[in-house]
Amino acid sequence: MEGNKIRVQKIIADAGIASRRKAEELISSGAVTVNGKKAKLGDKADPFKDKITVAGREITLRKNAKKYYIMLHKPRGFITTMSDEGGRKCVAELVDDVPARLFPVGRLDRESEGLLFMTNDGEFANTISHPSTHFAKTYRVTVRPRITDEQLTQLTTGVVVEGRMSMPAAVRVIKTEQDRTVLEIVLEEGRNRQIRKMCEAIGLETARLKRIAIGPVKLGMLQPGKWRELKPEEMRSITAYQKKLKGRNESLTQLSNSKKKR
Repeated sequence: MEGNKIRVQKIIADAGIASRRKAEELISSGAVTVNGKKAKLGDKADPFKDKITVAGREITLRKNAKKYYIMLHKPRGFITTMSDEGGRKCVAELVDDVPARLFPVGRLDRESEGLLFMTNDGEFANTISHPSTHFAKTYRVTVRPRITDEQLTQLTTGVVVEGRMSMPAAVRVIKTEQDRTVLEIVLEEGRNRQIRKMCEAIGLETARLKRIAIGPVKLGMLQPGKWRELKPEEMRSITAYQKKLKGRNESLTQLSNSKKKR
């Protein structure tokens, strides 16, 4: 029955294989089959009756499986993937004692550190990482040399990165030394290596980058390489923050539409 079928990318995400966005990439690349046929974006399946494989591996979806919501302090030198053919250290090694197959929510590049969410809940991952939600991430960034007022204004108003203007960012100077500046930067978009590229575009080198918060959830005193489950109050704060963002985004859309009609 069609009523029992759901989109294949959601099934993959719910099985803890990958986030929904990554699942869409896997489908587009031809790595996903349903009952022996290559899946296409938009295809639906019954997760409990149809045979679904990802890269030749059959996936199973357990009813009422426990959902995990993990806060990890990613150290430098680890890549944000669950495996790597080149033998590089992956964040999967840091959560191998969790009794579930997890995937990272978003990314931090190899030389960056700090707060990373990991989960086996595709909906949760999609809520935080999808570009349309504008879920804010806060970073503590050390740049070289000392930042100028003009460069600070550029970071705040937006910088052209790979031919496209970045969204305005909230930037605050935390500490200034002779040859470097420590900044707090809040971004509502998450393009690959965005802060490093923004700084490079205006003549600054990123010496250190640490994510210290995702939305209302802060890294706090969690030590590098360690993880813990998100607390109930943190999950509630994420839900409240999500609702606030949704209301704001809907208001902005309505305002934009009304201006177009004038």
